[in-house]
Amino acid sequence: MRVLASVLALLWLVLLPARALETPAYVARAAQLPALLRESGGENAFFSTLFLDAVPPERWRAIAADLRARHGKVLALGAVRQESATTGQVEIRYEKATVGFTLVVAPQPPNRVVGLHVVGVSLTSDSMDRIVADISALPGSASFAIARLTDAGPVWSQQHRADAPMATGSSFKLYILAELARAVAAGERRWSDAVPLGPKSFSGRLMHWPDRAPMTLHSLATAMIAESDNSAADTLLRALGREKVDMMVTRAGHAQPDQTLPLLTTAEAFALKMPAQSDLARRYAAATPDQRRALLRDHAATLTAAAVDIGSVAERPSAIDSIEWFAAPRDLIVLMDVLRRQGGGALPIMAINPGIAPADAKRWRYLGYKGGSEPGVIAMTFLAQAHDGRWFAISGSWNNPAARVDEPRFVALMTRALNLIAAD
Repeated sequence: MRVLASVLALLWLVLLPARALETPAYVARAAQLPALLRESGGENAFFSTLFLDAVPPERWRAIAADLRARHGKVLALGAVRQESATTGQVEIRYEKATVGFTLVVAPQPPNRVVGLHVVGVSLTSDSMDRIVADISALPGSASFAIARLTDAGPVWSQQHRADAPMATGSSFKLYILAELARAVAAGERRWSDAVPLGPKSFSGRLMHWPDRAPMTLHSLATAMIAESDNSAADTLLRALGREKVDMMVTRAGHAQPDQTLPLLTTAEAFALKMPAQSDLARRYAAATPDQRRALLRDHAATLTAAAVDIGSVAERPSAIDSIEWFAAPRDLIVLMDVLRRQGGGALPIMAINPGIAPADAKRWRYLGYKGGSEPGVIAMTFLAQAHDGRWFAISGSWNNPAARVDEPRFVALMTRALNLIAAD
């Protein structure tokens, strides 16, 4: 995965100002790509100097060789999907996989390639059983579930420890979004209502905004979901009322709500993880939801972002089995079904950041996403509508209290699962 990560970093495109370009020029460059991936030579005629300054021919040849080592011989050009005269996605069929690339050509003749970026891999011999086996083999603990969403409720298919409560990081923000959507539908709130930006929490764009800056509920929800902004999440949780969001956790079908209630703000959660709060954290983890609410009220002055030394929780897992937002894949899939049926304006917000490469996301008519991660934790949950109108939800989590998890590895597993469902 390190080599693939370097490919993604090195092959980042630089998009030139576009002017009119005949489609045949783009298709011609796409048709030349298999030969360039198959053997060395011809880079100077294919790539622009701008690209080769970033990725010299010898580096490109190493990348192409690594792709062949992973996926076998290059067989042929697959699908070509243009988004404009100069940009699009190109699939290359290997012996063992189909590899997707974003391909960008210069608008001026001879239309050399200025951007090439690996955006997805689909294994030729892949299967859902194989994906589940790969998930179950992850170090630590993992869980996974898929359901087709029908008028009668979720119809469950592949599952691995689907009822196991897992640390899910920022996935808890979906419950805040669901409560906001409910309040708007009930006429209690409007997406355009403005509230002051609340106490800042670490990470995210809004922590640098002016204190108490007026923001609409829609803007806060967008930052919370699309960017996972913690200040936006904490502001919304307080603005909507923690008791109402907690009620949504139960209303949305969480099987074991007492394990995660009350929902902590991000500032509270990471303040509780600080070594100075170890005694309070133990008491909190052992308490009932009502006792936890009392502890949060009594210690509100110390459970703030100012008490968080982000360096102490950024490198290794910290209390992910006790101070967290817990949910099982089945809980999050049921929540996604609630949002599908009742989310209204929440659905476009969830689709801003699809969580996977654009070429893979385009396999779906609609793809909504929210994930969460921190050292030792990654969770990904998707709401997807196929082009034939069928709805699906997929959710997976991977926890390891002993070490950081390999996030790109998990993203690749979830992408494989989504691609298989889309191809069905």
